[in-house]
Amino acid sequence: MDGERRLHIHTDPAALARAAAARFAELAQDARSEQRGFHVALAGGSTPRLLYQTLAADYRERVDWAATHVYFGDERCVPPDHPDSNYRMAREAMLDKVPVPPENVFPVPVDGSPEEAAMRYERTLQEAYGGTELEPTRPLLDINLLGLGPDGHTASLIPGEPVLEERKRWVAAVPHGRPEVRITMTYPVLESCRHAAFIVSGERKAAIVAAILAGGSQVPAARIKPVGQLIWFLDRAAAGQTT
Repeated sequence: MDGERRLHIHTDPAALARAAAARFAELAQDARSEQRGFHVALAGGSTPRLLYQTLAADYRERVDWAATHVYFGDERCVPPDHPDSNYRMAREAMLDKVPVPPENVFPVPVDGSPEEAAMRYERTLQEAYGGTELEPTRPLLDINLLGLGPDGHTASLIPGEPVLEERKRWVAAVPHGRPEVRITMTYPVLESCRHAAFIVSGERKAAIVAAILAGGSQVPAARIKPVGQLIWFLDRAAAGQTT
């Protein structure tokens, strides 16, 4: 665990996806070499979708999918076949196309009340971790894939929401004033990872990327401090003037 930040800028979204997929595969191999499971949290959004498609196309036989355990950083409270479901996107882009065992995939529950669903997912994570207290030297995740909104949100850590101050709960419901409530991992869980990787493309993200990387920004994404390494995968448009 080194707390280091690394920045990778690529020519376009496809090159970004290839680089992030290669890093994903390297970390999977590290876990295999150490004879342990490979635990990942997936993000929603269009840029991560391209990454998942690349993994399915190019790494189906090169990742130990049988040892891969898949979680989700956040989810909308919509049915699993809904167009806005992060689980549906990941399933169609990757999970249905690689030999990951179904029992190793842990979607966020979306039935029942959002608060109950958040508590159930919290228990799922704690069972996987083997405890209810996160230890800095024993991260929950090998890699946590993160998206970034133009307002600086990541997962469903949305500006102005009380969830930003949550430090006890592992998972929380986030109403955020819209019809679909969201369920999200909280900061302590999102940060309990060997590698946190922001996957960001497009010019509309350039301003918030620049603000975060310059330091001093207090948007939710800027507050992610993983116990391990923080990696930014950007395309040229999202990087803007960042060097």
